[in-house]
Amino acid sequence: MEDNKIVELYWERDEAAIEQSSAKYGRYCRSIAYNILYNDEDVEECLNDTWMRAWGSIPPARPVSLRAFLGKITRNLALDRYDAARAQKRGGGEFCAVLDELSEYIPDTGSGYESVEDIEIEEILNSFLESLSPERRKVFMRRYWYMDSIKEIAEFYEISESKVKTVLFRSRAELKAVLTKEGIEV
Repeated sequence: MEDNKIVELYWERDEAAIEQSSAKYGRYCRSIAYNILYNDEDVEECLNDTWMRAWGSIPPARPVSLRAFLGKITRNLALDRYDAARAQKRGGGEFCAVLDELSEYIPDTGSGYESVEDIEIEEILNSFLESLSPERRKVFMRRYWYMDSIKEIAEFYEISESKVKTVLFRSRAELKAVLTKEGIEV
């Protein structure tokens, strides 16, 4: 079923919207959640929460890209669940590795709320991503949005792990230079 028809089901408050969302984007959202949580039980709960959050958000929201909308909900829910679990016990996984890699490049405004500086950083980051070649942008996004491991990225794009590391290193360095040029203290 096409996304616009699924969104219409949400607007009509037809529960088939959840079934259709799950059928079309369940694997995609599961992948996002699993790369953060590494626990099937937590992933299932996160997916159930994703469908319920979408149900509560549409309407009033009318997403342009249902895939991105559901992916963002899933990612945020998985990160929240990860934070809650981490508060109880310290863990590892790709999430920690990804945060460590980006910590010296993206400043933490520390507010928890979207500040003017957060919005400015988001705009700079979007512009930076648009400036990257499609290959570099895909590698960057798979690592820092989907939180794939270096090995998974290399296998997915059929390139060496060394090339993935090089692309990410250079991209982070360029990002840091862009942020510094824009007056963002890193």
